[in-house]
Amino acid sequence: MTSFDSSPQLNVWRALLALAVVFVMLATTGWTALRNHRHPAPLQASISAWEHGRTAGHRLPDPQSAPARLARFFASLTEGQRARLAHRFPLAVGNMNGAPVELRYRANRIALGQALAIESERVHDSRLTESGQRHAARRMERFGALMRPDRHILAFDPAGSGRVAEVFGELAEAERVSVVVPGSDTDLLTFQRSDRKYSAPAGMAESLYAAERDAAPATRTAVIAWADYTAPSGLGMDAAMAMRARDGAERLDAMVRGLPGASPVSLFCHSYGSVVCGIAAHSLPDRVADIAVAGSPGMRVEKAAQLDTAARVWAMRDADDWIQDVPYLELGGLGHGADPVADGFGARVLSAREAKGHAGYFVPGTDSVRNFAEIGVGAYRAVSCARQDDACRTGLSGTTPTGRA
Repeated sequence: MTSFDSSPQLNVWRALLALAVVFVMLATTGWTALRNHRHPAPLQASISAWEHGRTAGHRLPDPQSAPARLARFFASLTEGQRARLAHRFPLAVGNMNGAPVELRYRANRIALGQALAIESERVHDSRLTESGQRHAARRMERFGALMRPDRHILAFDPAGSGRVAEVFGELAEAERVSVVVPGSDTDLLTFQRSDRKYSAPAGMAESLYAAERDAAPATRTAVIAWADYTAPSGLGMDAAMAMRARDGAERLDAMVRGLPGASPVSLFCHSYGSVVCGIAAHSLPDRVADIAVAGSPGMRVEKAAQLDTAARVWAMRDADDWIQDVPYLELGGLGHGADPVADGFGARVLSAREAKGHAGYFVPGTDSVRNFAEIGVGAYRAVSCARQDDACRTGLSGTTPTGRA
């Protein structure tokens, strides 16, 4: 006799109840308006200028060309020619996958200076409200901080809420590269925080970089704080759907393909960032060795095998993360699929001991950031599993500092 707990009718009611919870969450937190975001004006203007530009009498290549082609183009130029392009088209060059990373840093410092000058005028613009002037002052402060000589900005777009990516370590020389993909409420102004530092992308990446250096001092590592997609705001409709994640997945794939060298890449995807990584997984290049998610609402699949990737898939969630109460389903475009830490999903489940809440996974000293660091340097046998059976290490070889196990 079929039990009531497993009857088809009850499963339908469970699905409907879960969907109702989603709608209650949306109603109480506010619906985020769905908009077709046009290409940001400053960046588009720089790209358009590039498309009509020339160097040494020759047309410049299509800025949307494959990163490998753009890399060959820049390699064919003299240092002076590269520098002139960065000065003439700073936003285009600073965001161009395939351009040399040092040139991108230089171009983005120029673009940041230009954006800072614009905001400094807006601070004193009497046509703005006091709130508008305060917002301009906050942006001006952020641009100034990003321009510090010790910072390496891989991508920058000042339009709207803004996008940015920062590198910790020497990217061009790295033997292992890690990418932190953050979730909702990420933009230029939340990219770094003085309070709750390790809940913001810059702090997450800084903590992971330090932990990787502790885990493998002899391994050259680099960590990218990648906030170069338009993340959802709050827990509204955007966060419950995949539109932002699809755009982010395309941008993530392009960024990874534009990285220098051939060293292994590990992705560390937090919250809605794990939706981005889940959608991107099937198209990412083979150099992506690991996809690790923390506090995930789902990866838009029911099983890890459906991600269609050769990368190892890892997952973790701490005991008091509120994300565990979000319905793990996908129905009519709402929701993001199965729970990545569930037994049947098929991910390697890691310990997140000592992490607190939804934003605590990158706090120094936690099992979560230590585990991320061991993955980042390829020391897979050193990770701590969530369960005592060590299942998350099954089938892995020893430390692999420069490649897949």
